[in-house]
Amino acid sequence: MGKSAQVSKGHPPGMQKEISVKRGKKGRIDKNRYGLFFLAPFFIAFLIFGLYPILYTLYLSFTSYDGFNNPVFIGMKNYTKVFTDPLFYEALKNTVIMWVIGAVPQFIFAFLLAAVFTYNKVRGKGIFRAIYYLPRLVTAVSISALFNQFLSYPSGIVNQLLTSLNIVGEPVNFLSSVPFAQGSIGLIHWWMFYGNTMIMVMAGMTAISPSLYEAAKVDGANGWNLFWKITFPLLRPVTAFVFLNSLVGGLQSFDVQQILTGGLGAPQGKLMTVVMYLYNTAFKYNNFGYSAAIAYYLFFFIAIFASFSVMGRLKEGRESS
Repeated sequence: MGKSAQVSKGHPPGMQKEISVKRGKKGRIDKNRYGLFFLAPFFIAFLIFGLYPILYTLYLSFTSYDGFNNPVFIGMKNYTKVFTDPLFYEALKNTVIMWVIGAVPQFIFAFLLAAVFTYNKVRGKGIFRAIYYLPRLVTAVSISALFNQFLSYPSGIVNQLLTSLNIVGEPVNFLSSVPFAQGSIGLIHWWMFYGNTMIMVMAGMTAISPSLYEAAKVDGANGWNLFWKITFPLLRPVTAFVFLNSLVGGLQSFDVQQILTGGLGAPQGKLMTVVMYLYNTAFKYNNFGYSAAIAYYLFFFIAIFASFSVMGRLKEGRESS
């Protein structure tokens, strides 16, 4: 007996087409269902390595935990201690100072280079952009170790060069000076990230329509007017993103200071950052509950600055509309 006859046997003739359609759908591959299998590894990894550590750190921030005994719930005592801890605020001040020292020249240099490469015909532009971006591809640990070899006392490369040229009579301990040490950290951060900032600013400048500049030049605008009246206002979204990205990274700075000072924050504790203070509290003094509270204080501090930036952008959007 044929297949169609088997399908229609025992059923009214009108239902034959409906049954064959249903069986045909069952034989097809449900691509939407199989797509979930490709998304599953990301969500599993996020739950294990992302969400779980966040929630567990939040739990530890309400406990007294030394890493050996069971956590003991103590309520808000860790947060109260952070709120009144002078060492935390000193570390926060040091972090902000070193971020400012590195961020200000970084923005100035990046904007100037972006303007030069965007509005001028520079031979070998692609090569120069790649060279300027190259420090961003090198790990901070490698760069810190390099600068440590340059500035170490007494046998660093800089000291050897200065003494061999008889510029100084004896080696100089550069990192014992607070201004020089903080300036060195700012220089390292500037050198590492100005290329990345330059690329993002260039993308924003390239997106500005040339017709705006042509119309302004017809009206007699000079280069200064073009920048402040056209370029800078239209770059505000990019500038806000770059600023916020730099702030978040600067407040979480750790590796450069850790390697240059061996985790001590010398000289005089002025290179001690919030993350270094958090790290020392957890892994040197075995106070994981208090370090978890410090981590969430830093999170709230960054979130406040981020919210100000977002609200500013929303306000500008409402005004422009």
